Amino acid sequence: MGKSKTTKFKRPQFNSVGLPVNAVKEEDPAEEDHDEDDCPAAELLEKLQSPSADVREFACASISRVVQQSQTIPGFLQRGAVKRLGPLLLDGSLAVRETAAGALRNLSACGGQEVCEDMVKHDVMTPLTALLRECCAGFDNAVVTMTDQNNPVENVAHEAVNLLWNLCESSSQALSLFNKSGLFDVVVQCLERHPHNVELAISAAHCLHTVTEDNPELLRSANAAVLGALENVLLSTQPDMARALLRALAAGTLWNMKNSIPAARQSQTLDAVVATLSRCLDLDAGVLIPELRRAEEANRRDAVPDVKEQVAGDLAEEEMDEEENEGPKKAGNGKTVKIDTDFSDLLPRGKEELREATALLTAQQTSLEIIVNMCCSDDPSDDEWEEESSSDESDTGPDALCDGLSSLMSPLCLSAEVQGALIKHSIPEKVLKKTNFPRQEALSVCHPDPCWRGLTKRMQRVQSRALTCLHSILSTMDAESLGGATALQEAAQHLSSLVFGAEDIPKDVEFLEAVISAMRSLLQMIASKNIPQCMTPQQLMRLSEAATRCEVISVRVNAVSILGITGSTLAKEKNTADFLQMIGNALLQVATKDADLVVNGEALDALFDVFADGEEAELAARNIGLLPALKALQPVFKAKIRKEGRGKCGPQQLCVLDNIKTNLRRFISYLEKVVKK
Repeated sequence: MGKSKTTKFKRPQFNSVGLPVNAVKEEDPAEEDHDEDDCPAAELLEKLQSPSADVREFACASISRVVQQSQTIPGFLQRGAVKRLGPLLLDGSLAVRETAAGALRNLSACGGQEVCEDMVKHDVMTPLTALLRECCAGFDNAVVTMTDQNNPVENVAHEAVNLLWNLCESSSQALSLFNKSGLFDVVVQCLERHPHNVELAISAAHCLHTVTEDNPELLRSANAAVLGALENVLLSTQPDMARALLRALAAGTLWNMKNSIPAARQSQTLDAVVATLSRCLDLDAGVLIPELRRAEEANRRDAVPDVKEQVAGDLAEEEMDEEENEGPKKAGNGKTVKIDTDFSDLLPRGKEELREATALLTAQQTSLEIIVNMCCSDDPSDDEWEEESSSDESDTGPDALCDGLSSLMSPLCLSAEVQGALIKHSIPEKVLKKTNFPRQEALSVCHPDPCWRGLTKRMQRVQSRALTCLHSILSTMDAESLGGATALQEAAQHLSSLVFGAEDIPKDVEFLEAVISAMRSLLQMIASKNIPQCMTPQQLMRLSEAATRCEVISVRVNAVSILGITGSTLAKEKNTADFLQMIGNALLQVATKDADLVVNGEALDALFDVFADGEEAELAARNIGLLPALKALQPVFKAKIRKEGRGKCGPQQLCVLDNIKTNLRRFISYLEKVVKK
């Protein structure tokens, strides 16, 4: 597998303290009852010009709420919402600054990449940069009226940093402006507020984790103060889950910055990064989440129901329903965009246990994603074929095509230092353990409460990330480093139980994609060491059938590869012809009928492996009529490459497909000789 970039999820959120109560109270009471449809963009945008700070604040907060319905966003953009909200980032009222930043933050989060680029085009970065600089200069001078209240300047900075994070994640122009405007040091200052304001520090850490990825221009400006601030976060020892998330994000940022770290400190920093991730994975969410849920129940038994809590619960249910009904969204480039429905900022301050649980799961998901990046090279893999297929390479010559073959087929490599650190801190074992998450008890305690029910998807995502991480580890380490034959067989049995433990194979695409990738890597390693396979013929066929119905190309590619790996192993054994016939028929079906050219090619490649040699393979090939079937398929496959390949496939894909086309001709010649025996 090629480099798997850390997946970020932009989240539609209110500002962290909910709607400003005093602004709502001083508005016309009738307006409080207005439905969102009765509060048009033009009216709200007009209120932004009011001489009353309370009215401006209320208008910003209302826009924050309304734009969470994505269909309302065009109306705001057409009326110049960004140009009107931008100046309010420097309003004389801190409350207006905060709610204006929150409105722009939600606009960026709910509007996606195109809206973020439009916001940058309308120069939102200029007032945002000035706002963040003013916030950092005023952190220590802000007046806090009550001991249990947050610093108001930090509240503004929290919203502003989240907006900056969204923009830099979605807009290359925003990232370029970030690099040139000296915002790196400003965001690091926000990170350094972690002893006093962990929410602000986490937002800053998310932002730093984003902007430091694949950004050599920025990393050239990294200095000892930046590295020191990140290392100080790693050395913090507070046991709460928010700090665990903060440490994980700091570890990921340091990994992104590894080439900027002085050589004399690289080994020590690497060990600290992996140790941090290891400690995060040690946290048992299956135990901690039920404990947090029970603690919340105990705390609220005698409490008066909170209206905002009900709103948060309703929103959680709506978002889950929307996610289930609509499925993954598509970005403009055709790639699937995974959307995370995090409603944690909507929660009233009393929902601390839920915040802790959310932070725990985010920390573990982030840690697993960082380990994936540590294991993976920059080479594309079969899993990423479909991601490259959008480029038009129709003018590329054959020599250039084949130049890419070596990089596509080259094995992944893991430096001795990284591998040593991962093994030292027992990362492979801990990752395998995480693939068994979530526990039923954790799911059961979350289900009754709408707010907590939203954690179910997060728990499932941790499992999927663990499976992806296991796949990366298996792809980059040798069998001995992973515990030898016994450990590999136990891992194979475990993965089989995840897939076949229930009556039906799970249909969740994210899980299926992750588990089948891990199974493929594991079975390849097992086959290379001549370790007995553990999947039964019935299980293999069930997996193949489930995968062929999946829309995700990489799932179908990996399923076909698993058939090829298993079949080539069985071809060396006695009395396996019947099983080989089942595999051969399944592969022929995919090679002939799958709509995707890459999957067709993978199925043919698997057929070559299964029926390349051996008496059992020869018998099975005759019984299923493999030779006439491939002869009939050959011109169809060649024509499909001519018609579809140049328009849909990248150069490396085309090179591999041309290679398969050549091997198909040679394999047909081989089968003709076998028939003449």
